[in-house]
Amino acid sequence: MTEQQLYDLAPALELMAFGLLLALGPLCWVWWRNRGTGPSKRLQALCVLTLFLTFDLVLFGAFTRLTDSGLGCPDWPGCYGSSSPLAAHAQISEAQAAMPSGPVTHGKAWVEMIHRYLATTVGVLIIAMTVMSWKQARAARRAGQPEAAQGALNPWWPTVTLVWVCIQGAFGALTVTMKLFPAIVTLHLLGGTGLLALLAIPASALSMKQAGQTPAFIAKGLRAALWLCLALLVIQVSLGGWVSTNYAVLACTTFPNCQGSWWPAMNFGEALQIWRPLGLLKDGSNISFEALTAIHYTHRLAAYVVVAALAGLWWALRRAPALAKQRRLLGFFVVLQVLTGLSNVVLDWPLVAAVLHTGGAAALVTIVVWSLAVTRTDAVATNRPEMTRRPA
Repeated sequence: MTEQQLYDLAPALELMAFGLLLALGPLCWVWWRNRGTGPSKRLQALCVLTLFLTFDLVLFGAFTRLTDSGLGCPDWPGCYGSSSPLAAHAQISEAQAAMPSGPVTHGKAWVEMIHRYLATTVGVLIIAMTVMSWKQARAARRAGQPEAAQGALNPWWPTVTLVWVCIQGAFGALTVTMKLFPAIVTLHLLGGTGLLALLAIPASALSMKQAGQTPAFIAKGLRAALWLCLALLVIQVSLGGWVSTNYAVLACTTFPNCQGSWWPAMNFGEALQIWRPLGLLKDGSNISFEALTAIHYTHRLAAYVVVAALAGLWWALRRAPALAKQRRLLGFFVVLQVLTGLSNVVLDWPLVAAVLHTGGAAALVTIVVWSLAVTRTDAVATNRPEMTRRPA
């Protein structure tokens, strides 16, 4: 496929129509399940459902990457200029006959296109969220309630999320057209994780409002620990994405050491060359095994720090009863991450464990963001007049 053929917008309208059709299912379900309720309740249900479907999209994106289906359709946004692999059957068959185990097969094409269909559906749902939030904000202002318009869901949140998902779609296109460029694929993974965080904030705010709850007050140090763990998780997700997109998982197949050594031969200079094609260095030569080892081992060493920090956070959260649910989920997913990370190394990178490892990392980021969204510090509380007022 030539450079001019990498982008073929002919099926774009069909794909958007198909995404809209798929999104009608979740939208109708939200309206039917919440019939007779107010618009705030419907918006809350839509936010939560979109968050859930976005998490599923992240999992399916990992499945797409791990099954080498990222180039199952080597153009964008369709498949050989068509809106589905069915219409591209002849071209896919020709590519598969030329290279039966290559990047283009019928199975891989379907995996890639299903991922694009799901992404389009999530995009439509986020558009619906944005429109609903702005309509509610306008209605509140017209009713003389400006505070309500800026209350549980500031309409700028879904607006920023919509911009984010558009950028994420652009990285999805570059993932294909730049032939799985490791830096682009890693940024695409980070973008998916960031999308979950952006959706978790309004979902948490609206859920609290519907339950008649207000943010819980926690110690300033505990909230700082949440922010620290979030920063560490973002770094670790970046390192993990760099391992996956460079196919460096099997550079170390033993644990806790690597290649029988506690400090194997590593080439950090090559490992830190970020802007380069898959499997190659900037000068066009092949990346060395020592560089892949450095990529893998850096992620492993960082994992010790992150797991220790999350374990400390889990222990500290016992002092915050309002975050009991988050604490239980945090403990579960930390254990899951350790087990799936180990199995990726010692069991030769099983697909289920690899997908769950990506999902576990995304879940941990979401849980920490959720915890931050539903809490405030004691300092905020003591600055409020009603909290500082003393009895006569």
